[in-house]
Amino acid sequence: MRELVEAVRRGAVDEVTALLEAGADPDTLHDGLPVLCLAVAAYDRPVAEALLQAGADPLRPLPDGSTPLLRAVDGGSHLMTSALATSRIPLPAPARAELLDRARRWSEAGAEAVLRRLTGLTGPVERIRVEDDEVGWWSEQLTLGGTTVRDEHRAVLTSMEERYGTRTPFDELVARALAHPDRDHVVWCDVVFTLGRRTDEETWLWSRDLLNHPDRTHRLLAADLLLSLILGDIVKGSQPFWERGRELVPWAEQEEDAQVLAVLLHAMTHDSAPEVEAVGLSYLTHPDPSVRALVPQTVHRPESLTTVLTLARDEDPGVREAVCHWLAHHRGSEPEVGDALVTLTHDERQVIRIGAVSGLAVRDDPRCVEAEHRIGPVDPEQPFDERLMDVWRYQRRREAADGG
Repeated sequence: MRELVEAVRRGAVDEVTALLEAGADPDTLHDGLPVLCLAVAAYDRPVAEALLQAGADPLRPLPDGSTPLLRAVDGGSHLMTSALATSRIPLPAPARAELLDRARRWSEAGAEAVLRRLTGLTGPVERIRVEDDEVGWWSEQLTLGGTTVRDEHRAVLTSMEERYGTRTPFDELVARALAHPDRDHVVWCDVVFTLGRRTDEETWLWSRDLLNHPDRTHRLLAADLLLSLILGDIVKGSQPFWERGRELVPWAEQEEDAQVLAVLLHAMTHDSAPEVEAVGLSYLTHPDPSVRALVPQTVHRPESLTTVLTLARDEDPGVREAVCHWLAHHRGSEPEVGDALVTLTHDERQVIRIGAVSGLAVRDDPRCVEAEHRIGPVDPEQPFDERLMDVWRYQRRREAADGG
């Protein structure tokens, strides 16, 4: 069906869905290949998912001996591979083994090396950064001689091993993450996610020991792993390390890299131990704003409130926003909290003004009504901020309390 082929080519997912619902064959061929291969090659997951939902076969044998699923693995898309692999539950054992073997070969050799072997070319590789706005991670897309792949193969392997019950050794997963030394790279994220769900003492100790490494990238990964372990496996409700942030105090006290320190502090904020608060307050004037912004979250004692309030006047807007968020959720009755929020309703950044007005309203502070006018016009193109309704809710509560 030509209409389906053209809709898939354009990435018109609504049109693809409509055609499928009208009876179009999800395994329609184009140049000898099912249209699912067009979506896979274009990294068009919404269209691929529409075809799969309509019955497209991810294991259909192709003229070159592969399948759409194996083409997804070759293309290096973590989410595309997952979509095709999980469209049939369970995936047959031979297909499962072939998927893992294919992903392992790409992972061990590296995307560029395999790309050069496939094309037989030695020229420069075109590289672009591809970001996933929905998930928040990125990967590198490599093109040579008209063939394109993404460097997500280690994430494909990691997630598929986990799905099919393979407990990959800690050191091997660490090596995969360090091959892509960026907290937002898909491989790094997937390794952190995978190890973070293990929630066993062995993984905690190995991650903590990694903080002793002289290389800051190793320590950054360790901090990320410890943060993930503290957050735990939310699906299973397993959070055995929730209040063990205090164990990270010795490393937080001596860490000189700002990014590593910020992640460590983030991990420690879930523990209310006095030593955690002491470490946080010691960084009140740290030169890096990402560190200062985390100080309020380490504070739990009322007597430390005055110290935190000094950050409401910080020169960095990110720090002020973090303090505003903390104050808006602070449930103490201290009058200075309300005064600080009133001051923040005059901030130059609208998002801070919104947060401050919301904080006043939630605290039942009548000054929220007058302060609401300082928010100013809100961009109608931006997603609606639910906090804008807090003054209205405050007024309804007052009316109810006054008898109507």
